[in-house]
Amino acid sequence: MAWFEGFDEGFHEVNGVQIYARTGGKRKGQPLLLLHGFPQTHAIWHRIAQELQDRFFLVMPDLRGYGDSDKPDGLPDHFNYSKRAMAADMAALMQSLGHTQYAVVGHDRGGRVAHRLALDHRQAVDKLMLIDIAPTLDMYDATDMRFASYYYHWFHLIQPAPLPEKMIGGDPAFYLHWKLGAWGSNGHAFMEPDAIAEYRRCFCRAEAIHAACEDYRASAGIDLDHDRASRERGEKIGCNLRLLWGSRGVIEALFDPIGMWQAQCAGRVTGRHVDAGHFIPEELPELTTREIVSMMDA
Repeated sequence: MAWFEGFDEGFHEVNGVQIYARTGGKRKGQPLLLLHGFPQTHAIWHRIAQELQDRFFLVMPDLRGYGDSDKPDGLPDHFNYSKRAMAADMAALMQSLGHTQYAVVGHDRGGRVAHRLALDHRQAVDKLMLIDIAPTLDMYDATDMRFASYYYHWFHLIQPAPLPEKMIGGDPAFYLHWKLGAWGSNGHAFMEPDAIAEYRRCFCRAEAIHAACEDYRASAGIDLDHDRASRERGEKIGCNLRLLWGSRGVIEALFDPIGMWQAQCAGRVTGRHVDAGHFIPEELPELTTREIVSMMDA
C-alpha cells in the first residue's frame, strides 16, 4: 500500500496468534503504538503515519480478529477476544520489538484495548490518548433508549452465534458502508476509496464478521467482569490521559468523557471535542496529528 511506503510489514507470533503490523519511522524515536477500531484496520492511520514518521517510531497493528491478523474461533466465555487478551497481544508485540515503555493512541475498540493495556501493563504505557470513547462499564451502566438507538450494534453483535454473523453475512459490504457513514460522520466521503476497499477486503469475510461479534460479546461480558474487578482493587490508568471526541457523535451527546475518565485515571486528564463524527483520525487527520504530537511532547 503506497500510503505506508518505507514501513516494514509482517506477522508477529504472540500469545499463540499471528498479529499483522506495520512498523517504521524514526528508528531511535519515541515508540508510539496506534490502535484502530471497528470495523476498520491499521489503515485508519495512513495519513497520520506520513506526518509522524520523521519524529517517532510507529507500530500499527491489526488487532486480533481484524485486518490480516488471526481470527480464532471464539471461546465459550469469549476470553480470547477480551480486551485483556487483546492488550496482552499488544504488550507482547511491543516487547518483541524491543520496547518496554511506549505511548499509545487508541480509537474506538482500539481505545478499549489501550485502556486495558494501561491497567494490566501499567509500567509500559507512559502516555495515552483515547479517541471517541467513554469507559465501557460506564457506557453499559448508563444504557437508555437513546444510547441503545445510537449504538444498536452493541446489542446486536452480542447475540448468540450465529445469529448476527448470518444477518451481517447476507450483505456484509452494505453493513460495512452503513457503519462507516454513521455515528455523526455524515457519510464516509472523507475516506479515500483505497481505504474503504481495504476495509471491505478485510471485513467482508465470515471469519472477520465472527471475530467482530466476539469482540463485542467479550465487551458485554468478561470485559465488564475485568473492569469491575479492576475498580474494586482501585486500579487506575497511571499516566496522563489525553481525550478527543467528536462534537457530532454519541460521546458528546450522552456522556461526560473528562469526568468519567478522570475517575479512572490517577494522572491528569485533558481533552476536548472536535468538529467531527466518530472517525476522527480520518476525518481530521491534521488536527489528530497535532494532538498526538502535543501529547508526545508534554
